[in-house]
Amino acid sequence: MGIHPTAIVAPSAGLGEDVEIGPYCSVGPLVRLGARTRLHAHVVVEGDTWLGEDNELFPFAVIGCHPQDKKLKSTDPGGRLRIGSQNRIRESVTIHGGTPHGTGQTTIGDDNMLLVGSHIGHDATIGSHVVFTNGAMAAGHTSVGDRAILGAMVGIHQFARVGKLAMIGAGAMVSHDAPPFAIVQGDRAKVVGVNLIGLHRNGFTGEQRALIKRVFRLLFWRAGTLHHRLELVRKSPMFREPCCRELIEFVESSKRGVCSPRSARHARTDDLAAASEVAAS
Repeated sequence: MGIHPTAIVAPSAGLGEDVEIGPYCSVGPLVRLGARTRLHAHVVVEGDTWLGEDNELFPFAVIGCHPQDKKLKSTDPGGRLRIGSQNRIRESVTIHGGTPHGTGQTTIGDDNMLLVGSHIGHDATIGSHVVFTNGAMAAGHTSVGDRAILGAMVGIHQFARVGKLAMIGAGAMVSHDAPPFAIVQGDRAKVVGVNLIGLHRNGFTGEQRALIKRVFRLLFWRAGTLHHRLELVRKSPMFREPCCRELIEFVESSKRGVCSPRSARHARTDDLAAASEVAAS
């Protein structure tokens, strides 16, 4: 374990084996740093913040400080911040803990890359293997699923969700839920396709990718109410596949509504066409 003489580390902070704390870092009294975690220069870790093993925090990252919530007073204690292992938190990243008005905890999984200037707000839940590209920001009470990628300068609205393996294009303003496996772009963000490259890279078979494409066509590029389209897929053989169930259950559980498709000009309006696609599955 190495602590630079200019670093300020509270005596009650918990430090695992081989932790490195660089010049001018500040570590608060409730902080726990897992084994082999490294803080480069000028890193601030405050509040009730626990990090797992093998994390790396780069200069001017600030995590665990008092959340940006107008309902909180300056004297209110911040909530918990729990970060897993093997995360890379780059320069000037900010992450806030939970609040009494939410779950009380911000949770971040393992193997995430949070690039320069990205932000995760209070009471958010971030999965594992997620990428926040430079300047991407998730507001309070948001949720981002495993292996999602947020492009540069993406903004996720309060309480919005990003599903597993979704790809959010640079500059997108996501005010509704982004479905799993989707490519989402624009302001306000809309579904423009299926993240086929991401699915391929993560081991989805050709049959699974074709099934997901078929479900997307039925849900987003067919006429009729969303309820009708969901029921059509739910009653089909496709619903037996876990990836199909995950997509349908995500859409059904949405409280903000899901991102709409970018264009409906190619939408098929006949029920016969939809029924034939279901039968083909």
